[in-house]
Amino acid sequence: MESERTFEAIIFDCDGTLADTMPPHYESWIATLRRHGLDLSEDRFYALGGWPTVRILELLAGERGLALDCNSVAAEKETAFEQLLSEVQAIEPVRAVAEKWRGKVPMAVATGGVRRIAESILAHLGILDWFDAVVTAEDVPHHKPAPDIFLEAARRLGVAPTDCLVYEDSDPGIEAAQRAGMQYADVREFFQPRRVTKSA
Repeated sequence: MESERTFEAIIFDCDGTLADTMPPHYESWIATLRRHGLDLSEDRFYALGGWPTVRILELLAGERGLALDCNSVAAEKETAFEQLLSEVQAIEPVRAVAEKWRGKVPMAVATGGVRRIAESILAHLGILDWFDAVVTAEDVPHHKPAPDIFLEAARRLGVAPTDCLVYEDSDPGIEAAQRAGMQYADVREFFQPRRVTKSA
């Protein structure tokens, strides 16, 4: 889609799109949830792609009727992920798109993750300074599949939403791009992360 040059700006999701972070994210989820008597299948983990950590914890705790300090446990999960940051590599086809267009069109990252973790990932990959804006879960009131995060990215780039191309790897993210009126490319069509569990 991007080769047709039907866009004026590109917005990238981070986890599972620019960065192959989903396996270490799931590993950190497993370790954290086990300590709190919760679980999350790998299939469901991918289905909730784009959801902020706190929202996933609120969902899981609510389903089990558990009183949980979700902010504290979210911080615990993110710390566990940071310990695996050295394992993270770029998803090369998407990184190559960003490299091709850097400095030529406005580009942003729009992620359901928290700023500290998102910027750590991008810095680890050596691409943080490629982007004109990084929009995170802290920046918008409603998260994917709501369109807020993509609309905020377009606003910061100064480009109309209909002129933006989004790279995404999850159903909530694709829905958010569609609801924002943006073009999109589904990363899953050319990249599949390794599975941590043989049968999720």
